[in-house]
Amino acid sequence: MKIIIGEGSCGIAAGARKVREALLNQRAQSEQKLVIGKTGCIGMCFLEPIVDLYTDEGQLLSRLVRVKESDAKRIYSAALDGDLSEVKDLVISKDDASFLEKQTRIALRHCGLIDPEDISAYIASDGYKALEKTIKSMTPEDVIETIKISGLAGRGGAGFPTWFKWNAARKAIGEVKYLICNADEGDPGAFMDRAVIESDPHALIEGMLIAAYAIGASKAFVYVRAEYPLAIVRLEKALAEARAKNLLGENILGSNFSCDIKIKAGAGAFVCGEETALIESLEGSRGMPRLKPPFPAEKGFTNAPSNINNVETFANVAWIILNGGEAFAAMGTETSKGTKVFALTGKVKRGGLVEIPMGLTLRDVIFDIGGGIRDGGTFKAVQMGGPSGGCIPEHLLDTQIDYKALASTGAIMGSGGMVVMDEKTCMVKMARFFLDFTAKESCGKCVPCRIGTKRMHELLVNITEGRGRPGDIELLLELSNGVKAGALCGLGQTAPNPVLTTVRYFKDEYEAHINKTCPAHECEALKKFSIDAQKCKGCTMCARQCPVSAIKGEVRAAHVIDQDKCIKCGACLALCKFGAVVSM
Repeated sequence: MKIIIGEGSCGIAAGARKVREALLNQRAQSEQKLVIGKTGCIGMCFLEPIVDLYTDEGQLLSRLVRVKESDAKRIYSAALDGDLSEVKDLVISKDDASFLEKQTRIALRHCGLIDPEDISAYIASDGYKALEKTIKSMTPEDVIETIKISGLAGRGGAGFPTWFKWNAARKAIGEVKYLICNADEGDPGAFMDRAVIESDPHALIEGMLIAAYAIGASKAFVYVRAEYPLAIVRLEKALAEARAKNLLGENILGSNFSCDIKIKAGAGAFVCGEETALIESLEGSRGMPRLKPPFPAEKGFTNAPSNINNVETFANVAWIILNGGEAFAAMGTETSKGTKVFALTGKVKRGGLVEIPMGLTLRDVIFDIGGGIRDGGTFKAVQMGGPSGGCIPEHLLDTQIDYKALASTGAIMGSGGMVVMDEKTCMVKMARFFLDFTAKESCGKCVPCRIGTKRMHELLVNITEGRGRPGDIELLLELSNGVKAGALCGLGQTAPNPVLTTVRYFKDEYEAHINKTCPAHECEALKKFSIDAQKCKGCTMCARQCPVSAIKGEVRAAHVIDQDKCIKCGACLALCKFGAVVSM
């Protein structure tokens, strides 16, 4: 039997490496030496650390979840004896197991199933067969046509047809052409690209090599966030393994096709997710967008024809080449083909990586796969598309997940962030959070974005801190439309989306804030504490502990809070044993 530990970033953060060490200690003490291996993230981040028990033939016997170091002894014993009753309390429940059963995994097809640091594991799972097929039996035009038939659109957010970009780069005039992978995943709450590189780096490499063959590129780069150290280490190892097997470098698989891939670690600027800003950074300059046209396909890296796609886009390519464009196009909707990966986070029971066919609804993902709202909460909204996206309310939960349908709500697909919010979330404060992010991440090149996002953020700060005035909502909308129309790149053009959608669907919350009330009781400056005279026992505990002596009252008589003195620290609420203190 084999013991396999999930060691993606989520698993490691939850203690997977400590579990591994404990299991290795058990093996050292045992006469029978079982195989103890590792894999990447299978997407069930809410259950980490995860330990899988496999037969020697590779059949999954049992999945153990939320494993601790202290469980190592009985796990090793159960694996030796084949008696899973010893660990039945750790076995995944049928309900949680349905998280994966309801997905269709293409980009994530190997994640959590193979060792990301062993090329033989990838090859045993049909790895590099698509590259071999491409080089030996397909022309570049055949490859582009297959991708065209598949309907694969860029998964980085814009949803632009992949084949069109490849074809433009293929036809561009230039002795040297470049292929670039955008792995600069900057959206708060998004971790799709990181998980693919950590868990299945060869899928990215193979997809990039097929794309390089199609456009005629001999040099390629992966521009990845420096904040992804594990992804970088595993990708470096995978590149070395591929070179050693003549799958990367000169005369790949004995053909005339040569291509090498290098890693560039970016400093984490959100604007470098925009392709021309990424190119500037790759060249060693400050990451700032270029005017277009010319587009990168004509003049990109070092003014040579270049093509840029993100990690998830490339991760689909080998599957499409092996299975045919028609198979990919058979999934999804008329305008959005194939599957899409989402990072499901926030106030949801089962958070993690979800890959589903386009066309399912938001309700399907959040309630069927994600299990609904945790802690008995009520769904309020879901933020789609990261800081550049929008908030979609409850009455639009049956919106289909495709580019056109999501755009009609005012949100965007984006790279795949899906942040779920419950009734305790203040939508004005949420808009403030995202505007704070985009204002700070603006490169400053154009005035609408540099100044406009800052002014919008200042208005939101005033509104959430009790300084909102009549007319502020209208001013916010005016600024939003101005920034959207005048900004140079996608960062500024989409930065107003959180404001536009929250005003559109939650205008009553903005109006309440102007009237000095936060309906979600989340904005500290607008909180009010009062004492229910019917419940107050006059114990004086709150009055004695109030740091500013804002509570008055006689012993065994109802107390009162002086709102002018109250600093809203919440000490009285925490102290009261009778539920008399109320937060409003």
